[in-house]
Amino acid sequence: MSKASQEAAAGNALAMAVLNSVQNPVILVNEAGVIAFANWEAEAFFGASAAHLARNRISTFIPFGSPLLALIDQVRERRAPVNEYRVDLSSPRLGQEKLVDLYVAPVVSEPGSVVVVFQERSMADKIDRQLTHRAAARSVTGLASMLAHEIKNPLSGIRGAAQLLETSVADEDRALTRLICDETDRIVSLVDRMEVFSDERPVDRLPLNIHSVLDHVKAVAKAGFARDIKILENYDPSLPSVFANRDQLVQVFLNLIKNAAEAIGDQQDGEIMLTTAYRPGIRLSVAGTREKISLPLEFCVIDNGPGVPSDLLPHLFDPFITTKTNGSGLGLALVAKIIGAHGGIVECDSQARRTIFRVLMPMHKDDGSQEENRPLNTTGSLK
Repeated sequence: MSKASQEAAAGNALAMAVLNSVQNPVILVNEAGVIAFANWEAEAFFGASAAHLARNRISTFIPFGSPLLALIDQVRERRAPVNEYRVDLSSPRLGQEKLVDLYVAPVVSEPGSVVVVFQERSMADKIDRQLTHRAAARSVTGLASMLAHEIKNPLSGIRGAAQLLETSVADEDRALTRLICDETDRIVSLVDRMEVFSDERPVDRLPLNIHSVLDHVKAVAKAGFARDIKILENYDPSLPSVFANRDQLVQVFLNLIKNAAEAIGDQQDGEIMLTTAYRPGIRLSVAGTREKISLPLEFCVIDNGPGVPSDLLPHLFDPFITTKTNGSGLGLALVAKIIGAHGGIVECDSQARRTIFRVLMPMHKDDGSQEENRPLNTTGSLK
């Protein structure tokens, strides 16, 4: 091989490495409308290998009549790049909530060919929603404090009176006094759970291996509520430490796995997948400052249950929202509060047979500074 050929091959390899390191899906559409190149993120976005994509036209993978096709034609005609925001590419093939920003540009050296870069908007929109959920959880704080003082004391008196009555009433009436005691106990238990929201004390945090936390949670789940459900793992073994409180993270993932197990119920092929990954592309701008907070650690709990009802999904982390007959609707609100206090976010993607609870958190910084792990403000945006 000549020196020029070697240099060209090295240049091509470098270009491929650069494109594959980009955290956004990037494709090259040739003059015939065929996807001539796709980076790794594009393979994940379209759910197909680069070889499979290269055998098909772009129109095969996107919804009929999508604005993307018109944008590609426009760029070819004008020979100038175009940006388009909030384009909906949702379809059974690509999945729900595929809202993207598009950058389409001509390739000067390849007439008729264009490069398309996709920036998924769904995560930015979900972060905005998550910050709203966090504000709602904070609104429960004052209510919890009030309930603790104004309700628990009279409930103690009611329960005590019922116990006294139980010793003097006829046998057929004791069921009523027992009912009074049971119902007051249930209300006290609910108030105790709400009091967690009013606890603003700082928690002890340490650099943690998230896999040891998940292994512990898995063992607890398999010994109890998820004993008949298969729990799988897909971990990134090189993941950095997360700066967090171990007990609180155990509580978070126990809640998420318990929710998944209850959603699966008696489903014969039910399974839960625990995954960890490093996603360096997620950054937040914090209101009132110029800094950007990176949330590269992604932890997911995925189940193949029936999914979350679409009308409930936007409010899933609001307090008192539940589909369970005897649920209080505080479990996921507490998860959002704990993760928010650690400087992270939690969100949910759901469709039939695939529900994903995704936790994004900052990693531990080796310089001893933990600025990135302070709670986020009530507003923020993805960068």
